[in-house]
Amino acid sequence: MPLTGPSLGMLRVLLVEDSPEDAELMCEQMLDAGLEASFERVESAGELREALARFAPDIVLSDLAMPGFSGNEALQIVRGWHPDVPFIFVSGTMGEENAVAALHQGANDYIIKHQPARLPSAVARAVRESRSTIDRQRVEAELMRAQRLESLSLLAAGLSHDLRNILQPLLIMPDLLKARTDDPQLHHLADIIAECGRRGHEMAESMLSFVRGSRKPSEQICIAHLFEAVELLLRSNLPDKVSLHLDVADDGLGVDANYTELQQVLLNLSLNAIQAMPNGGRLTLRAAADRDGQGEDWLRISVTDEGTGMSADTLSHLFNPFFTTKANGTGLGLISCKRIIEGARGSIHVDSTVGVGTRFDLLLPMQEVGADSEAVDQPIAAGTGQSILVVDGEATRLSLLGNALSSQGYHLQLASDGAAALRWMQQEAMPALVIADAGSKLLSASHLLGEMAALGFRGPALVLEEADVTVPLAVFPPMINVHVLRKPLEMQQVFRSVAEALETA
Repeated sequence: MPLTGPSLGMLRVLLVEDSPEDAELMCEQMLDAGLEASFERVESAGELREALARFAPDIVLSDLAMPGFSGNEALQIVRGWHPDVPFIFVSGTMGEENAVAALHQGANDYIIKHQPARLPSAVARAVRESRSTIDRQRVEAELMRAQRLESLSLLAAGLSHDLRNILQPLLIMPDLLKARTDDPQLHHLADIIAECGRRGHEMAESMLSFVRGSRKPSEQICIAHLFEAVELLLRSNLPDKVSLHLDVADDGLGVDANYTELQQVLLNLSLNAIQAMPNGGRLTLRAAADRDGQGEDWLRISVTDEGTGMSADTLSHLFNPFFTTKANGTGLGLISCKRIIEGARGSIHVDSTVGVGTRFDLLLPMQEVGADSEAVDQPIAAGTGQSILVVDGEATRLSLLGNALSSQGYHLQLASDGAAALRWMQQEAMPALVIADAGSKLLSASHLLGEMAALGFRGPALVLEEADVTVPLAVFPPMINVHVLRKPLEMQQVFRSVAEALETA
């Protein structure tokens, strides 16, 4: 009987059958019914395992009893190879008990050889059900992955906020240290602390950019300097048998990207390369100009190892979220690298050979690094005892701001929340300036300034905002001149903003 329904395409049918005549008869029945198929016959366990790996069947049809081999053994082998490949018993000796037992063991159906009319429709139904199951599992896996990414975004947002608060003192304290000593070595150490704080702050924000796909601010990067920084960070992670080689074709090579993120990419790829060389080898970072077929100039950064290499199957899943070949891996490192490079208008490519090694190529728009220009900072006027009220729920930042501004000659009043600030304002004189954190959960900066305006405050206000959040000025009371200062705070920027805000008063 001809089959109905949509075409299944060309099927690969594997027959576990010791009788060539019975196998040929089954093939004819399926072809006569309209199935398009190619066939292969095996009759031993060894032949079956070899055919599964080479032939990759869409369905397996098996006799129940064969000399030296049984259909039950064939079913176990097939289920061990792929649990979703349909398996149908086709036998002339299957009783009712055997049929029920076969279904319990994982067979999809059973056909009696002397009643073969049902074979083509049973094959078609089993294949359709199998494909439907695989599609459903794929959709469920995509849904689970989306849910995990959503959970990751919530975790990243929370961690990013906490880490930025923890790192904030590294941006404020260096200026306080430099103001209290003329020792050039201490000034140098303070600059290093400030740079580490800034880079750490950017790395915390990178967690958000990973899940949001946001574009972080770019800067002009000298590749030679970037490679030197990566070498310094890798030095403590290099095993004795792994050697690191840096090759920059031209010291003038540069790129417009986010320094911290690009450094993160190179460190991630380098650490992966080191782990891929358990027996040692050569890790090479190379940068050179590259011109494509359209005549456009690109910067090619290559990370090459002499490690174990990757198979074609691993390469096909390499940039899938949560895919990893490491026992303790997260599967997020390479997809993060890919998003960073593509966010910088570039692309990432991989070439790998099992037993030979792997090379990652990063292609980025190239630019020449110009001469460094040093901006001349204008001197910042010191305070003359003006009263400043600082309202911030983050205790560390509140204390550091108080100490820093006090050292500049201002008179400070600190409040950990809006209620405390309003109580102080009702009991004391009006401050010359209010500094308020926009991220306060109990009383927002706009509501706080509204309450202060109702008490008669008409001075300027400095509102501290996160870099990725903008509070419209229209929400603030019009009688208060509001200035915005972006986090993370750096003390010279704070001093300058305070002086400018007081000048407008």
